[in-house]
Amino acid sequence: MTETELLQHALKSFCGMDEAAFELSLPYWQPRQYHKGEMYNEYKNVCKHLGFIVDGVFRTYYVNDESGEDKNVFFFTKHQIVVSYKSFVSQTPCNYYTQSMSDAAIVYIHFDRLQELYKQSHQWEKFGRMVAETAFDFAMNRAEAFMFRTPEERYLQLIHQHPDIFNAVPLYHISSYLGIQGPSLSRIRKRLAVR
Repeated sequence: MTETELLQHALKSFCGMDEAAFELSLPYWQPRQYHKGEMYNEYKNVCKHLGFIVDGVFRTYYVNDESGEDKNVFFFTKHQIVVSYKSFVSQTPCNYYTQSMSDAAIVYIHFDRLQELYKQSHQWEKFGRMVAETAFDFAMNRAEAFMFRTPEERYLQLIHQHPDIFNAVPLYHISSYLGIQGPSLSRIRKRLAVR
């Protein structure tokens, strides 16, 4: 399946987009390759692009001012949208970094082109609304996971959302995402392995 076919299939599954609406966007999508460690968007930069991940893993993180330590907030994996959503929608500087965790391939669309599509098509407006709802759901689930779930439950949720994450991301990044130390992650993995 080509990148375009993959994107078309994903948009049809995500929001029911038909072929005619999808074809409106074809001149606007651009492919981009990332090397491991390369930035998708940097802290204090305005996020200008919304990307669809063809292959690879990205993380969104911030740097703790006091300790200098990275704190992972989100992971984005294959066939998901990668975007610094608040920055993208408001076109204001981002509070986070978004970085490729592996060699990756995306197709992306510029903010201005997406605004044009919203004006041309109700299906693209629906896409924009559903991306917003998904971003809100992501953020709420993330916040609620720390309020209401144990580290083990957060670990199982991560595996459910990103089944291949352990093949691409070092364990210390996963520990950071889960809000636990490395030894705690090791204990959780051992405990679950014997079940």
